[in-house]
Amino acid sequence: PAPVDDADAVDREIANIYSEEATELLESAQASLGAWNGDRRNKAPVAELQRQLHTLKGGARMAGITAMGDLSHELETLVIQIDGGFVAATDLAHTVLQASLDELARMRDLVGAGAWPSPASALIARIRSLADPRAEVPSAAAPGGAGPVDERTAVPAPGAAPFPAQPAASAAAEEVASSLAAEHEAPAVSAEFGTTSPELPGTPVLPGRESGPVERAEMARVDADLLDTMLNNAGEVSIFRARLDQQINSIDFNLAELARTVTRLKEQLRALEIETEAQILNRHEDAQPRRADFDPLELDRYSSLQQYSRALAETSNDVASIQGLLETLTREAQNLSTQQARVITELQNSLMRTRMVPFQRHVQRLTRLVRQAAHDTGKRAELAVNGAAAELDRQMLERMVPPLEHMLRNAIVHGIEAPERRVALGKPEVGRISVSLERDGAEIVIVVADDGAGIDVQLIREKAIALGLADPQAKLTDEEATQLILEPGFSTAGRVTQAAGRGVGMDVVATEVKKLGGGLFIESSLGAGSRFTIRLPFTLAISQALIVRVADEVYALPLATVEGVVRLPRSIVARHLGRDGPPFEYGGQKYRFQHLGAFVGLGEGQLPEADVSLSVVLIRAGEHSTALVTDELVGSREIVVKSLGPQISAIRGIAGATILGDGRVVIILDMGSLVRSEWRSRPSETPLLDQRDRRTVALVVDDSITVRRVTQRLLERNGMRVVTAKDGVEAVSILQDLKPDVILLDIEMPRMDGYEVAAHVRGDPRLRDVPIVMITSRVSEKHRARAIELGVDDYLGKPYQETQLLDAIEPLVNRRSAVGQ
Repeated sequence: PAPVDDADAVDREIANIYSEEATELLESAQASLGAWNGDRRNKAPVAELQRQLHTLKGGARMAGITAMGDLSHELETLVIQIDGGFVAATDLAHTVLQASLDELARMRDLVGAGAWPSPASALIARIRSLADPRAEVPSAAAPGGAGPVDERTAVPAPGAAPFPAQPAASAAAEEVASSLAAEHEAPAVSAEFGTTSPELPGTPVLPGRESGPVERAEMARVDADLLDTMLNNAGEVSIFRARLDQQINSIDFNLAELARTVTRLKEQLRALEIETEAQILNRHEDAQPRRADFDPLELDRYSSLQQYSRALAETSNDVASIQGLLETLTREAQNLSTQQARVITELQNSLMRTRMVPFQRHVQRLTRLVRQAAHDTGKRAELAVNGAAAELDRQMLERMVPPLEHMLRNAIVHGIEAPERRVALGKPEVGRISVSLERDGAEIVIVVADDGAGIDVQLIREKAIALGLADPQAKLTDEEATQLILEPGFSTAGRVTQAAGRGVGMDVVATEVKKLGGGLFIESSLGAGSRFTIRLPFTLAISQALIVRVADEVYALPLATVEGVVRLPRSIVARHLGRDGPPFEYGGQKYRFQHLGAFVGLGEGQLPEADVSLSVVLIRAGEHSTALVTDELVGSREIVVKSLGPQISAIRGIAGATILGDGRVVIILDMGSLVRSEWRSRPSETPLLDQRDRRTVALVVDDSITVRRVTQRLLERNGMRVVTAKDGVEAVSILQDLKPDVILLDIEMPRMDGYEVAAHVRGDPRLRDVPIVMITSRVSEKHRARAIELGVDDYLGKPYQETQLLDAIEPLVNRRSAVGQ
C-alpha cells in the first residue's frame, strides 16, 4: 500500500519503538483471543484483550500511525460490545476478530520495514456491520488479505455508506465501555458505530505506561549490530585466551624439564665433589706426615677444581630457586587465566542472553501463514506450537523463520489432504500441524510434524533417476530416497512431486540449516504424515566442536552432528571398516564404519599395526548413520564460528571455519551433507586417492631438552613428523603404540640408557626392522663396537652437522621402504 500523506511527518524512531511495543501487545492479544475462543464463558481473557487493544490504540496515535489506531479502536469497541451482550459471540464475530489481529500484525510488519500502512476501511466496515446488520460491507477485501471473507457477510452495492448504530445499543455500549475503562483505569472509549472516533484521551498515555498489576522492567534500546560486534569481540578474546593458555602450558612443560635438568645437575655436582675430596685425601696421604688432629680439608687445602665445583653447586641452587619462583608465577598465571576464563564465559553468556528472543514472537506470524495457506487451498488446518517460550539466538531465529514458513506452507499445500479426502480416510476434517521446540544440552531441537499424506518415496525415486541424482541400478531404501528431497536441483520437480507429497525446494531449508551448523532429519509414513527434526546450536557466535586429525589435516565436527564417541579395539574396527563390512550396532542404531579421509579426499588411512583401542566418532543419519575412523581425536573445544566467503561456503560439506588456540585455521565439516552424498556413489566404485600422511616418522630419544628441540626443528624443516622422549622408559612406552620409520638414540640417559633401548627394539619382532641411529658424545671405539653389536645401524658423535644426520637417515628409511614394498 502507498504511504499516506502524514507518513513523512512521523518520527521514525518513535515508530520503531512503537513497532517493538506492538509486537508484544499483539502476541498477548492473540493469546487472549485464543483463550477466549477456548472458553467463551471465561471473561478474564476478554478484559485482557480490551486492555491490550486500548494500549495498542493509544500507542499508535501517539506514534502517528492513524491506520493502526483506528482499527485498534474499532476492534476494542467490538470486544466491549460482545462482552456486554450487544453483539452475539458467534463464529463470525471471532473470525472478524482474528482477521483484525492479522491485519494489525501486517500493519506492524509494514511499520517495522519502514513502509506506511493504509487504512483498513473494508475491515472496519465489517466490524461495524456486526453491530448493525443494516451496515453494508465494501466488496473490496481488506488490504493485504486480512483474512477470508465469510459467506454470511453482506456485500453492499458500490458507493453505499454505512448506517449509524441503533441508539439503544449505543447507550448500552457507552455504559459497558465506561465500566470496563474504569475497571482498568483507562480513559473511556467511544462505542458509537458508524463513525470513526478521531478524538484522543484528555491526557495522552504513552505506550506501556498504563497502570497494571505488574510494573514493566526497565529496558534499554541497543543496536543489534553493536551487540553482534561485542559478542564477536568476546569470541576473539576467547581465542586469544586459549592461545595464552597454550603458552602458559608450554612454559609449565619447560619448567618441568628445567626441574629435571637441575636435579640431574645437582647429582652430577655431588659426584664431582665426592671425587674431588677423594683426590685431596689421597694427595694428603702421599705427602709428608702432618698432624693427626687436623683433617686436610680443615686446613683449607682445597684445589681449584673443588672451588669451582662448590661455586657450581651454589649456582645450581640459585637456578633451582629461580625455577621454583617461575613455577610459582606460572601457577599464579594459571589461576588468573582460570578466573579470566570464568569472567569471559559470564560475559559471553550475558551477551548471548541479550541476543536471545522467545520463539513466541513469531507464533502469530506462522499461525497467520497456516490460516492463509489453508484458506487459499480450500483446506482446513490448525497449528499447534509447543515450547514457544523457548529462546533462540536472534540471528538464528531470523534466518530460520523463512525455512519454517516454507515447511509449513508445504505441509498445507502438499501434505494435508482436502477435508472430504480426510473424512473418507477416517481422519479429522481439520488437519493438524505441530511445531515443538526444546533445549537439548547445547542444542535447540525444532520438530515440524503433520498428520497429512506423507512422502511418496516411489515417485521420489523415479524423479531422482530422471534428474540423474540416483543410479537406476541402486537399491535405495525409503530413508535414502527421502533424503533426496534435500538435494540441490530437486526443487525443479515441483510439478511432478505435488501429488507425491512434499520436497519442493527443501534443499533451501537444508542449506540454511547447514549454514547454521545444524542437522535436518526426516521421518515419514505414507498416509500418516511426516516429521522433520532440526537440531541447531544454541547460539551462532560460540559453539562446541570435536577436533579430529586426518593425515596432517585437522577438522572440526560440530557436536550438534555428533551422536557420541566410543573406544573400540582395533580388531573390531578392522572387521566393520569399509562398505562391505557388517554394520555396527550401538545404542539401538546401526552404523557403517568409514574413514573420515574418504569423505574429505585424503583417502582411507591405515589402522595402527598394534591392537590398540581406537576412538570412533558416531554420526547419526538414519539408515546411513556412519561411524567415523580418524587418525587422531584431538578433543572437544569451544570454538568461535567464522563465516567463509561464497566461493568456499558453496562447497558441499563445509559449514564454516574457526581458529584454534595455536592460530591454525580449521575447517568445520557438515558431516550430514557428506554422509548423504557419499552413498550415492556406491554403484560406481571409484578408487580413492592415496593421500595419507607419507611423512617419515622419527622418534628422538635424548635426556637433553636442547638436543630434542634442535633435532626436532631440523627434521620438521625437512618434512618429517617427529615424536620425542626424554629417556628410555618413555621411549619404550611410546613404541607400544607407535612404529616409527627411524629412531635417533642417545646413550647416557636416566632410568634406561640407549643400549638398553636398542636391545629392547631389536628383541621385539614388531620393531626389529626399525633403523636406529645413535647420536652421543661417547665416540670411543668400544662404545661404537657395543652399539654395532646390539644392531645399531649408524653411529654419530656430538656435535654433528645437519647434512651429516640427514644423509644418515635417508638411506636407512629408503631401504626399509623398499623392503616393505
